Amino acid sequence: MPSSSSYYFGDFTYPFQNPDLPWDARVDDLVSRLTLEEIQLQMARGGQWAYSTPAPAIPRLGIGPYVWNSNCHRGDQQVAENATAFPQSIGLAASFSPQVLFDVGTAASIETRGKHNDFVRRGVYATHTGASCFSPVINVARDPRWGRVQETYGEDPYMSGELAANFLRGLHGDHPRFVRVTGGCLHVDAYSGPDNVPVRRFSFNANAKEDLHMTFLPGFKRCVQAGTFSFMCSYNSINGVPACANKKILTDVLRQDWKFRGYVVSDEGAIEYLLTDHKYVTSMVDAAAAGVQAGCNLELSDNLVQPAYLSIVDAVKQGKLNESLVRERVKPLFYTRMRLGQFDPPENNPFSRLNSSVVETPEHQAKAVEVAAKSFVLLKNLNNALPLVPSKYSHVAVIGPMADEYDQIFGNLPPIQDRSFSKTPLEGLQDVFKYIHFNRVCKARSKCVSYNATLARDTIKDKELIIAIFGTGQLVEKEANDRHDTNMPGKQQELLQDIMNNKGGAKLVLILMNAGPLNVTFADESSKVDAILECFFPGQATGEAIKKVITNEGGKWSPAGRLPTTWYKYADQIPPMVNYSMQGRTYRYLTSDPLYPFGYGLSYSTFVYSSLKLKTPAIEARQNLSVSISVQNTGLVIQCYIKWTDQTLPVPIQQLAYFNRVHLKAKQTLVHSMTISWERWAFWQDGEWAIKAGSMVLACGGQQPNQKKKVPSNVISTQFKILSSMTFDDSL
Repeated sequence: MPSSSSYYFGDFTYPFQNPDLPWDARVDDLVSRLTLEEIQLQMARGGQWAYSTPAPAIPRLGIGPYVWNSNCHRGDQQVAENATAFPQSIGLAASFSPQVLFDVGTAASIETRGKHNDFVRRGVYATHTGASCFSPVINVARDPRWGRVQETYGEDPYMSGELAANFLRGLHGDHPRFVRVTGGCLHVDAYSGPDNVPVRRFSFNANAKEDLHMTFLPGFKRCVQAGTFSFMCSYNSINGVPACANKKILTDVLRQDWKFRGYVVSDEGAIEYLLTDHKYVTSMVDAAAAGVQAGCNLELSDNLVQPAYLSIVDAVKQGKLNESLVRERVKPLFYTRMRLGQFDPPENNPFSRLNSSVVETPEHQAKAVEVAAKSFVLLKNLNNALPLVPSKYSHVAVIGPMADEYDQIFGNLPPIQDRSFSKTPLEGLQDVFKYIHFNRVCKARSKCVSYNATLARDTIKDKELIIAIFGTGQLVEKEANDRHDTNMPGKQQELLQDIMNNKGGAKLVLILMNAGPLNVTFADESSKVDAILECFFPGQATGEAIKKVITNEGGKWSPAGRLPTTWYKYADQIPPMVNYSMQGRTYRYLTSDPLYPFGYGLSYSTFVYSSLKLKTPAIEARQNLSVSISVQNTGLVIQCYIKWTDQTLPVPIQQLAYFNRVHLKAKQTLVHSMTISWERWAFWQDGEWAIKAGSMVLACGGQQPNQKKKVPSNVISTQFKILSSMTFDDSL
């Protein structure tokens, strides 16, 4: 049996093996040779475990097995034999850097492909060993309590789409013919909680009308523009129709409007849930028919012996599916495998030469440290408490439930790690301070159902510096595990307040490791907490990156991350989880003041923005805006927001129009040029997209304009005029 790295035999037997033919001709030839029973098996075996993967071989055509389901969000996830573990996605988003996402996508795909090639050579076709990544997750993080906030790129749909596009570019590589691995965006569409609180995601219906187009769909459209190979449909229903049976989205929007030519895969078990949870159909045959007709090409089943798509043949026999449609639905699967090089001479495909030696290279380890440090957000720095000068502190206490929990620093669905590549926060700090007093004082780790007050006070007694490391971890928030509120878990707040009240004259630095925002208003407002550093889930470089950032090692590690989500100040600012209206949610629609606004973040230096210039102050409706701004200082993030002067329109209060992270030498001034797409000022009204003539405000700098909680940098505003109004459809 030929390996799935290549099915090319030199002198080809069938046209689909001829690399000189166009892709479509090869795919059409291959599919024409398949029986309906063979197609059924290919579409039913999307993963994940023994009964669901691999898609079986077709020996008579020289086609080997293939494993579809892999995850590469920030490293080759959940597969044995090690992988570089970059920060969880929400931390990557906090970098506000498209380049960071490209770099991580590149490294993750190199390792994924190298390991995949070795697995195939060894005949291993277990789950998560393929070269098709169900990544990235770009659902909008509209609710801080959702357990999967950590897997997203935050709350802004434009930023999510741009970061996804660069991540996909890194995954695919730059070869003109072949792709290193294939990427796919998750989860189409309005899916942003609940998972289990207050109801289960398997039967939940998200009512989203205008917001579907203004908030939930734009990121996925950007994925199509970036060349995504796949989408995954979500568990929930959208406006009464389950996502994986939603023809309006999977066919009308994706394929007809956006010209998407790839495949749609169901979330695990979602096709079966059409019957068991949504009660949308009355049999597995009907479930298969509904999924295929809607546009779902591949089933990722819940490891059933008889998954729904093994009823495709019966659905055809019963007249519920047309065989020609089934044949069309399987074509994107083989097109994807061809683009991976499986049917071309391996010597023509540079990615076929990768192997497991590319895993955890020194370059990838260094990149993991760099990216982790870029993901950190400095939330508070009273009297320039940070960076620390280690020689000033002889007696240091490290305390808190996230200080030394190796398995909690990675976030949900982590890459499998050789322990030797990783450092916990405590281990990183032990490289800096000669004497550290540390005790575990919380019961049930980060859940902290109770704590030993006597031991806690003994730990911090007579110390000069206390580093308190608190947060959540997968024990508190992850897929299928929502939070009921945004409070610190269990008794963590009581423990932290106990530390604050008994610290004496010690400096207190609070390090947070979480995904969804936490209510730390009390710590932000108290003079007893000198600094707060948000680190999310930094992965293998956790300890090393924390060490470098809090000491600004070599003067090169000043934090410049920015919050990709709004941190609400009060619980009553957050609408119910099941309410899918965006009103009152995220910075785009929030009318009250948050604790920390979207885009917020401090640094060890200040930034100066000047000379905001427009190439022309008046543009046509669908004309891009050319802008330049002068920036000065080191390691800063540029944020530009637009605001409609006519607030009677159905538009956000304001929204991000451009962002980037740039690096300058100290006191260096750079003129940064940028293009703001006309799509930023389009809005959905009366069933179509519209642009309204009139004045717009553009504000650029280091934060949102007019935010109450400010950072030490300025914002420059100007106006431009849109000269004409128009309406248009959503086609690409």
